[in-house]
Amino acid sequence: MPIRNTHDEVVAELMTRPGVRAELERIEREEGELLDALLKARQDAGLTQAQLAERMGTQAPAIARLERSLATGKHSPSIATLRKYVQACGKELQLNLT
Repeated sequence: MPIRNTHDEVVAELMTRPGVRAELERIEREEGELLDALLKARQDAGLTQAQLAERMGTQAPAIARLERSLATGKHSPSIATLRKYVQACGKELQLNLT
């Protein structure tokens, strides 16, 4: 019978591998920066989640889920969704590769 590890055990093992922790921290940092930029765009536009949702043609809970997903790292929104979000804030989405 094979040994079965729990999710937490697998994650703990992966975190001991060189580079894994650094990569996860980089991803978390980038997602945090993206969330900060989106929240700042919404704040600069003076919009509530409900107002932004109306401009995007969606409901306020969808905006809350989108913002929460970036905070938790549980979901990555599509570029199309990010574009709609920033356009509703009167901004333009620009992607740069370095």
